[in-house]
Amino acid sequence: MVRHGQTDYNLKGVAQGSGIDAPINATGQQQANAFFKAYKNIPFDKIYTSVLQRSIQSVQSFIDLGIPHKKLIGLNEISWGNREGKSFVSGENHYKIVTNAWKSGDLDASITEGESPLEVQKRQEIALTHILSQEKEDTILICMHGRAMRILLCLMLNYNLKHMDLFSHSNLGVYKINYNGNSFSIESANDVRHLNASF
Repeated sequence: MVRHGQTDYNLKGVAQGSGIDAPINATGQQQANAFFKAYKNIPFDKIYTSVLQRSIQSVQSFIDLGIPHKKLIGLNEISWGNREGKSFVSGENHYKIVTNAWKSGDLDASITEGESPLEVQKRQEIALTHILSQEKEDTILICMHGRAMRILLCLMLNYNLKHMDLFSHSNLGVYKINYNGNSFSIESANDVRHLNASF
């Protein structure tokens, strides 16, 4: 599981969420190339991405190899509502207010017109159920988004969502996750060695 490559919105500290379909920038493409170079020999059976172009572009080189690919809206980033397209630290710092609410256990809290973590996890449950129901997909690649990854990892590992910030993420950082048919475990978290070797 990887987060998408850098976008100009990431670079400027501006919220994208699920409502802004930004492409990866030149640095994001370099990150995608470095990830492909390091992992191209992994025999992936399937690639899953969100429907947003930054997630697809980040693994396009794998898709170009002919590996089957499916877009799932359940893997989309959280909606930041009326703060999308705006700085994370502008105004009253709505981002800090809502993330502090999540840490305190208020998981229904959301930015105005946005999603709560519980709402995101509900759509992720549908996506994860679909992924796990597929036959002959033993090794898969998932490319998605930072906040959504934290929520999905909580779902996989049965963590309370108020602890989601325990999971760090970087653009094109890799989580290797094992599934034994009943439970998930993390083999490595936010591995960026492939990026450090290329920049």
